[in-house]
Amino acid sequence: MRGRLDVTEGGLLACCASRRWAAEVAAGRPYADLAELRAASATALADLDWADVEEALSAHPRIGERLRGGSREAAWSRGEQSGMDAAAVEVRTALADGNRAYEERFGHVFLICATGLGAAEMLAALRVRLRNDAAAERAAVRAELAKIVDLRLARLAAAPGAEGER
Repeated sequence: MRGRLDVTEGGLLACCASRRWAAEVAAGRPYADLAELRAASATALADLDWADVEEALSAHPRIGERLRGGSREAAWSRGEQSGMDAAAVEVRTALADGNRAYEERFGHVFLICATGLGAAEMLAALRVRLRNDAAAERAAVRAELAKIVDLRLARLAAAPGAEGER
């Protein structure tokens, strides 16, 4: 028998810190499956205005910095950035410098879906994206946010217990 995902708004906020996104996705519950949840998420993400995206960005640490605490979001973030664990000092320093330059240029944290990427790959992407104009970078941020949210939704749906019955 096919299950249902009855995700909570609080659980969704661990996937994306935009309150508007979480409310819109929660309003459509329950979902038949992960694919339906992801489709609703994609629609809600596409409808976000830039202020909503910035709200989501505010929950993301800089690449190379780790969220502290025991929250689901903090644990996911630490895992997503595990490619930084073996980074050489020079790469860490270059990423810190790049993060500062990026924030000065664009006014927000550099966002990249870090899952599966090494530190050198993240640094290379940062350097490429520093050459973007504002419109191109906003498009890149939206694409990276969508990847992160999609991965986190899968984790949320797979979590035992409260977030969904399958």
